[in-house]
Amino acid sequence: MTALTTPLARLVGDRTAKVLAKLGIETAWDLLRHYPRRYGEPGRLTDFTDLPVGDHVTVNAMVVRTSLRSTRNPRTAMLDVTVSDGRRELLLRFFGGRGMLTSRENQLRGGRVGLFTGTVEEFGGRRMLKNPDFRFVDDEEESELAALEQSRPIPFYPASASLPTWRIRGAVQTVLEPLHEADVSDPVPFRVLQREKMPTLLEALRLVHAPMTEADWRRGRERLRYEEAFVLQTALAVRRAEAEATAATARPAREGGIREAFEARLPFTLTHGQQEVVAELSAELARPWPMQRLLQGEVGSGKTVVALLAMLQVVDAGGQAALLAPTEVLAAQHARSVTALLGPLAEAGMLGGAENATRVTLLTGAMPATARKKALLAAASGEAGIVIGTHALLSEDVQFAELGLVVVDEQHRFGVEQRDALRAKAATAPHLLVMTATPIPRTVAMTVFGDLETSTLREIPAGRSPIRTFLAPAKNARWTERTWQLAREEVDDGGRVYVVCPRITSEGDDVETDLLTETDAPPAEDAPAGSGAAPARPLAAVDEVAALLREHPVLEGVAVGELHGRMSPEDKEAAMAAFSSGQVPVLVTTTVVEVGVDVPEASVMVIMDAERFGISQLHQLRGRIGRGARPGTCIAWTTAVEDTPAMTRLRAFEATTDGFELAQVDLEQRREGDILGAAQSGRGSSLRLLRVLTDTTVIEKARWDARALVDQDRLLMDHPALLQAITEQLDPERAQFLDRS
Repeated sequence: MTALTTPLARLVGDRTAKVLAKLGIETAWDLLRHYPRRYGEPGRLTDFTDLPVGDHVTVNAMVVRTSLRSTRNPRTAMLDVTVSDGRRELLLRFFGGRGMLTSRENQLRGGRVGLFTGTVEEFGGRRMLKNPDFRFVDDEEESELAALEQSRPIPFYPASASLPTWRIRGAVQTVLEPLHEADVSDPVPFRVLQREKMPTLLEALRLVHAPMTEADWRRGRERLRYEEAFVLQTALAVRRAEAEATAATARPAREGGIREAFEARLPFTLTHGQQEVVAELSAELARPWPMQRLLQGEVGSGKTVVALLAMLQVVDAGGQAALLAPTEVLAAQHARSVTALLGPLAEAGMLGGAENATRVTLLTGAMPATARKKALLAAASGEAGIVIGTHALLSEDVQFAELGLVVVDEQHRFGVEQRDALRAKAATAPHLLVMTATPIPRTVAMTVFGDLETSTLREIPAGRSPIRTFLAPAKNARWTERTWQLAREEVDDGGRVYVVCPRITSEGDDVETDLLTETDAPPAEDAPAGSGAAPARPLAAVDEVAALLREHPVLEGVAVGELHGRMSPEDKEAAMAAFSSGQVPVLVTTTVVEVGVDVPEASVMVIMDAERFGISQLHQLRGRIGRGARPGTCIAWTTAVEDTPAMTRLRAFEATTDGFELAQVDLEQRREGDILGAAQSGRGSSLRLLRVLTDTTVIEKARWDARALVDQDRLLMDHPALLQAITEQLDPERAQFLDRS
């Protein structure tokens, strides 16, 4: 692709190249991959119905009338030009010297149709473009060429104020016209092109940039969309094949072992879904190559028990399991719940311990030196069959006797390097189980986690109680009083109450770091200025709300605790213990309780400033209640108003407890963002044409084609263009994000 790596300055001139560079376009190849945003139909004017103020737009419109007027400054004049889409009108306003504007008025004669580009402003109730750039199709020197231009679809490119769409189009044609097939290496194998009757890459580029008909650009985009899916799926298939080619120690199930003993003492019956997933994991752990599986499930669907059975199978086979949790609160919760579930089976070498028992060890960064040393010794000696911890597990001084399984909880909180650092502590490649409580739509799972087999738990175990959700206007005194009255009633009946706040203290802008994480942030327009909420009111803070509740007459005599990310591990542990025991039945907290915290008596949750949370985060928070026999009630306080993105999220949250349905709404509202990396809403996507929500068929076809190719050529030795495309299109950061293995 030598011709395509040529710097643009040599092809289109320094001036245009400098402006294109601001759009991230630096080479001929970058420019050809800058696809049109949309196409105007020949002879059809742009509909003015939706021209948002502040947007940079290009419209195809007809000049209706002009008006040249003087201004207070004798050196300047003002030219108003009214253009129409056939029904509505748009004002174009030009400023400059009278001579220049007189010439422009002659150009902008009534009845002429052209393209006008500028930023939409509002003046006197009218939409307006100030000093817009413009071009008329009939400016072409040759009448035949002009007629041809007027009969073809008009590509509209993502542009800027300094570079209108037609200048980008001209630059594209300058680069595209002299190219030959030999100049453009095609990553899609020829046999696939023949089978699917697809155009070559060069043909597709010509179809999208210089279409003669609507069918042309649609055919070109379909081929380029498939290519994006194919390149991505090949990268995932290679990683999957590499994992399967790696040797691992088989960890088959053993009769009469600790896992069998644990199953016998379970106080409940596994759901059908849990049984199926347990069987899948058991079979894969018994293979001599690493298990690579993603376990996703609804809040409260019992992922921990499933993971524990897998860990015990590894322990039975002479190995150890490490569970990596994102926070100390969650790590401690896992250690407590696993130890409680195992009972005597977690008391190896202790009085009363079962004969085939193991040990569960917790390792976090804030542990006292003595406790840490003891935990390190238990992991290194093999005494602890299950080691649970936070990032502290990644430290160089942490060693394992025989690490056989790595379980990563809440995978989106960890980078690839962190997971690899833990897996590198094994003598042979360990098996991997990645868990997430954030439901992932199927198309996203295929696109982002294509190298992992996916298991899904949808059933909720018997005994879980229903949860009712209500939206409450934050400024409504009746709702406020009824909320705290309900809290009192639940406390008096033995229940627990969470009150979730987005901030820690009332002073400063210390929004809890767990709030609005990149993977769950609402769209940019829902930031304070556009959320539909009253921006002047400060967000609720833990210290402020806790103080208010301690003085509230309805809660007189009720202990109110606090929990947030700035507390020491000991204080966090003490706060959760007091809440769990009922000693402090009301806990004002940030999102540190979002995932994994399990208090069966918790029956009420009040979420303050709910519009500040993403859908999946709201769903995770709500999952902390209704985990026992008590029905749950979630009250989301908000200042959001109807017909805003914030209220759309909240209405969906109120309407259903189906996490997969909410995940779909979330993805639709966030417009996908960049599913390949950390970039989300408001940032560029490396997927230019492929849309994971709507292109299911394309993704599935590309997935099977990629796997078939990699089965025959794992190193892509016979497909250099494809290997080059993977390297170029998936930059190192995104490639690492994809490397779930």
